[in-house]
Amino acid sequence: QVQLVESGGGLVQAGGSLRLSCAASGSIFRINAMGWYRQAPGKQRELVATISSSGTINYADSVKGRFTISRDNAKNTVYLQMNSLQPEDTSVYYCNANIATTSLFIFRNYWGQGTQVTVSA
Repeated sequence: QVQLVESGGGLVQAGGSLRLSCAASGSIFRINAMGWYRQAPGKQRELVATISSSGTINYADSVKGRFTISRDNAKNTVYLQMNSLQPEDTSVYYCNANIATTSLFIFRNYWGQGTQVTVSA
């Protein structure tokens, strides 16, 4: 079994910062891409940022220049540093990781439970 455990959400004023963490644990053989998605009430889940195992990064246009994704492969952990937060960033943020649990290299996507980020005006 694989688990993704997120932490770091909370309430912050506009212009403030938060740092999210997501640690993968369990029967992990190899982790490919890791990333963050978010879902606001009444909206579809959307990509925030992804980072490959080699460090290639992709950001949603709405967060470029404000958010920074990074990962620590030794700790199977991905981070999201969020600066200059705005009310429109308010969402539940979900961690995602593409993981193979055996040497067969069959990868599947795993999701965290989500962490609430609320930005007040």
